[in-house]
Amino acid sequence: MASQSGGLTNTTSGPQLPIFVQLNARHLEEGDQWREISRWVKFQEDVEDGGKRWSKPHVPSCSLAVMSKVRDLLSNNCSLLDLDALNIHDIIENILSQEGNDDLDPEQKNKVQQLFTQGVKQRMKMSFVTQLSRTSVVTFSTQSSRQESLLEEPLPDTPGSRRSDPEAHSKREGTEDGGKEEEDSSNLKRRHYSVTSSTPSSRKMSRKMSYKDETMKYRDYNQFSKKVPKDAEAANIQVATCDFLDRNIFAFVRLKTPVLLEDLSEISKPTRFFVLLLGPSSEHQNFTEIGRAIGTLFSDQIFCGQTAYGAKSENELLKGLDIYLQELTVLPPSAWNPDIRLEPPKTTTTLQSRMEARAQIKSNLDKDLEDEEATDLENNNDFFITEPDSTHGEDDSLQFTGKLFGGLIQDVKRKIPWFVSDFTDALHIQTLASIIYIYLATVTKAITFGGFLGDITDGLQGVLESFLGHALAGGIFCLLGGQPLTVLGCTGPVLIFEKILVGFCHDNGIEYLTMRLWIGLWSALFCIIIVAFDVSAIVRYFTRFTEEAFAALVGIIFIVEALKKIFKVGKKFKVHRGLDLDTLTEDYCTCLSPNTSQVVLEDTRNKVSHFLEEHEITFSTVEGNVTVQTSDVDWNHLSVKECQMLTGVLSGHSCDYVPDIFFFSVLLFAGTFIMCNTLKKFKLTPFFPMKFRKLISDYAVILTIVIFVLIDQYYDLQTQKLLVPTVFKPTRSDLRGWTIPFTDDNSPWYIYLLASIPALLLTILLFMDQQITSVIVNRKEHKLKKGCGYHLDMLIVGVMMGVCSVLGLPWCVAATVLCLGHVDSLKMDTESSAPGEAPQFLGVREQRVTGVMVFILTGLSVKLAPILKFIPMPVLYGVLMYMGVNTLNGMQFVDRLFLILMPSKHQPDYMYLRHVPLKKVHLFTAIQAGALAALWLIKSTQASLIFPLMVLALVGFRKLMDFFPSVFSQRDLYWLDNLMPQSNKKAKKKDKRKRKHGVLENGTEEEMKGLQENGDTK
Repeated sequence: MASQSGGLTNTTSGPQLPIFVQLNARHLEEGDQWREISRWVKFQEDVEDGGKRWSKPHVPSCSLAVMSKVRDLLSNNCSLLDLDALNIHDIIENILSQEGNDDLDPEQKNKVQQLFTQGVKQRMKMSFVTQLSRTSVVTFSTQSSRQESLLEEPLPDTPGSRRSDPEAHSKREGTEDGGKEEEDSSNLKRRHYSVTSSTPSSRKMSRKMSYKDETMKYRDYNQFSKKVPKDAEAANIQVATCDFLDRNIFAFVRLKTPVLLEDLSEISKPTRFFVLLLGPSSEHQNFTEIGRAIGTLFSDQIFCGQTAYGAKSENELLKGLDIYLQELTVLPPSAWNPDIRLEPPKTTTTLQSRMEARAQIKSNLDKDLEDEEATDLENNNDFFITEPDSTHGEDDSLQFTGKLFGGLIQDVKRKIPWFVSDFTDALHIQTLASIIYIYLATVTKAITFGGFLGDITDGLQGVLESFLGHALAGGIFCLLGGQPLTVLGCTGPVLIFEKILVGFCHDNGIEYLTMRLWIGLWSALFCIIIVAFDVSAIVRYFTRFTEEAFAALVGIIFIVEALKKIFKVGKKFKVHRGLDLDTLTEDYCTCLSPNTSQVVLEDTRNKVSHFLEEHEITFSTVEGNVTVQTSDVDWNHLSVKECQMLTGVLSGHSCDYVPDIFFFSVLLFAGTFIMCNTLKKFKLTPFFPMKFRKLISDYAVILTIVIFVLIDQYYDLQTQKLLVPTVFKPTRSDLRGWTIPFTDDNSPWYIYLLASIPALLLTILLFMDQQITSVIVNRKEHKLKKGCGYHLDMLIVGVMMGVCSVLGLPWCVAATVLCLGHVDSLKMDTESSAPGEAPQFLGVREQRVTGVMVFILTGLSVKLAPILKFIPMPVLYGVLMYMGVNTLNGMQFVDRLFLILMPSKHQPDYMYLRHVPLKKVHLFTAIQAGALAALWLIKSTQASLIFPLMVLALVGFRKLMDFFPSVFSQRDLYWLDNLMPQSNKKAKKKDKRKRKHGVLENGTEEEMKGLQENGDTK
């Protein structure tokens, strides 16, 4: 299970991985001072540039010879597993008391102990404020004065020395908070002095804080702590060259209880593992390489979690190392320069895949090992084995229950335990960005579709009705629905249905709103019947083939509509093509008098009469019409609008062209799209701290809109703005109210019964729109944890269909692009990642607040009109373009389309290319592209009413592929799509055939089992 910091957590009682590993070295040739030289979380970092900076994180590497030396050291020296020690003194004491170290004399052992009285020079990164505080510290007492020095003479064996006072030392180190207990000042002073030739007077005069005091005071403020999993432990590797040793001393120690060892670590993490390597000065370079090789071992999550933590004996430790060595990949020196640091990869081999490969290695080793303890290490496999991913076809919520409303009851039981958390989980700054982003997208779409409805229905439904329909249906759905991440809205197929219905009612003299009311009520009844008999369970037959074809279609529609709208701006604000700058003096636009002596004007809302009175122009009024003598008007000083109002004639080359508006709109449109994409990916750049990058990424769309609104205001050009209704009343209040009558005097009663026929077609349309979008939202790639609710969703949609029909509001259903935009805006990454590691996707912030707030704001848009009027429409078109393109990102179908244009040697290493012949990949892509083209053609013609039936036909077409194994085997379809669920009868027959022959239809039993177990590698 992934933690917030990117670590792997055992769900039972295992350790938090990865652990923090630090390598400290003390070499005679390099100042004889303990220094931190390397550290690992997942990747390796080295101190460079004279100890002033950390290197860029890189993949750890070492030679095979060094790994062999590590194995020799482990096999020929002591390994203390589950050692009970409270401090560094106890650890060193136990190491020196081992049988292999009997040849050391007391003076040598004393000097080994004294090595660890010297502080470690750490390289810590702190905040600016802490750094200022750190540089201002001046210590005046000798209690904290310890200088770095050479190991030339030992400390005198006094009662206050570390050697003779282990109890006082254990008081300091044995506490888990890093020794915050107070001690005798004289003991503390003597124990922390370096083993040097510096005189007491020089120590007394010192005003510099020692390395040990500095580390223990400031490591709690070390910002690197955020890069390490919260409950992770540490491994300390200490290597040193000494002039008093003539052989190597090596020990591998695993503590029974982790202990915070004074200043051995730069962060406050208790030490579980301690590795010691001491030797003569001639081993300087070898020791550093060996230390880094051991650090590399600890940074491997499988070796650390299974071997280092799980080994019960030295033999198990060596066996784990042997398995690790057999996993190594050797790079030939002629093809790779070891001095070049490897960049951390974007993806690594999954733990599941590695465990499967290790299983074979272990089985081979077990053949050579007869003792029982050699196989005890296998017991830790459960820590790394994850459950195989299942498709939505295997989802329990999509199984036929055989009971009336059985699926609905299960959905309600599944969602009730999460209801409170659906509100508490929204307490995060990310939700605010999501609300604003989806609100603006929803309002833009509501205005667009409201305008279309107004044109189609002659104002019986308009922008205000569109706002209220979205607010009512969407708000109730997000509050009570099974999947609150779903965003409802008007969709293209529903709009087409409305257009056909208006034409039918007009041709047959039927009242449109009343007929629409009965169609909506019948459709609501059919939706309830669908829920009652678990018809939504057929969603499990929607595979990637159908999902991606439908999602790609909707994404392309958004892209095309955005481009059409920006192109339409060019028709309204025309560009003066072929303009010669030398002829600018000839360009003009003036208002001329019409060729009549007087003009008769319709005085709508007294606008004309008010204008004439203000300009003191004589006029007469007859039956609401205004008559003006043309000779009384100064035509040359009228504005364009005033000239048009008085029916004047605009004359001149410049009257038809407004070049600035169109080109500026294009800049706003393209700039919005590009900046949205750039800022959304900003979290993957190396600039600024991770929290700042993530904040910018979360608010990418909001920041982009604000920036381009300011740019538009600066140039103050008359670009098209977002205009919303300012009065709360029906668009055609003269023809309708807020409730629709159930009967029409001009229509016979049986018309209302016959309305069930188009209602059935509408229900199929709504079902396909709703459920395919739900399947896309509930994809396993989104890592949703609270479960889905297909039956509950369909019930809410059906009920709101009836309510909106009674109120004469647009019908709303799941809007694919808005839903994917909503999910994308709520994606969660690890709050902190190991250095060099890209943020890991954790899942989606599942809650109801964003959806509810979006639709509340949509309903209140009438009151927000004074603010919304500053947003240019080209900016919102750019947002719609971004949402459409973002829908296509990451689709396997889109990736396969690009493969057609790539030579084989330049194709990415997609997993399905390893298992499926390239010709079959291209054939499958061509079939899916043909299906998409067919959907597009049907949508664009008069046959668009059968669009939902064609989407349903894709499911049958995909099922048809299963009957032609010579074209696509089940193995091919597994990698390119999903395996379709089988009926219980077929499954039983297949089991009988399998038991009889031991072979599946398109692969061996082992192969198909392997496919199911490795679904996460797709």
